[in-house]
Amino acid sequence: MATPNSISVDKLARLVGTLGCPVVIDVRPDDAFSDDPRLIPASVRRSLTDIADWSRDLIGRSVVAACRHGRDLSHGTAAYLRHVGVDAETLEGGVEAWAAASLPMVPEAKLPHRDLNGRTVWVTRSRPKVDRIACPWLIRRFIDPEAIILFVPPFEVGRVAERFGGAAFDIDDPGVFWSHRGELCTFDVMVEELGLSTPPLLHLATLVRGADTARPDLAPEAAGLLAASLGLSRIYADDLEQLEAGMTLYDAFYRWCRDATDETHNWPTNKPKPRS
Repeated sequence: MATPNSISVDKLARLVGTLGCPVVIDVRPDDAFSDDPRLIPASVRRSLTDIADWSRDLIGRSVVAACRHGRDLSHGTAAYLRHVGVDAETLEGGVEAWAAASLPMVPEAKLPHRDLNGRTVWVTRSRPKVDRIACPWLIRRFIDPEAIILFVPPFEVGRVAERFGGAAFDIDDPGVFWSHRGELCTFDVMVEELGLSTPPLLHLATLVRGADTARPDLAPEAAGLLAASLGLSRIYADDLEQLEAGMTLYDAFYRWCRDATDETHNWPTNKPKPRS
């Protein structure tokens, strides 16, 4: 039964991966999390023991609190957040309802260790083109909205990842987990390994693979994605500025893959009808 200040699983699922997605806070205690150590995409775990500290960082943002069943822990968390000025709701049915709906869930064990602020760190080669923008987009939209992305010289990726407790990705090193596998690009690998194999993301992965591996035959849109990616790399000399611009590019391609593949340019017009 729906309750005030709550959001349904279906509605949240439509928001995940988009710019309008609220901050999803997983407040399951360790024993409940150990029973199912997976996360709703883009959610972060927080402990109620220090809610007074982390709640201040959420003022001005929309939040959904989720516990195991959507009961006292999430309702109490949302009420506390509203008390300090946060626009907070609870997830109806909690994480179990999300899992029961067979929606994507991210295995925590696959993620790099988080820093003291709960952020993951990812390290890759500087001067990105396709995969090294697509993967950070996937991470920020579906894994960790606050993820730190470090672009460094190719020969320093492994050592920087080790020193900063991060995960290296998209680098030609047989010891790197997050990289190309056979015909698959790194984006393909992340979608599969992180439990995100939904039809829209698999469609987008085909576009990324076609653009990244010189296979425009895989999808008609791959050539356009490559052209836009190369254009961004010429516009921006700073990798992080390019990433910010690329986030919008991939937001658009994702929404096309999810919602608009059947739409054409034959829209209604206001052109006057010819006189009889």
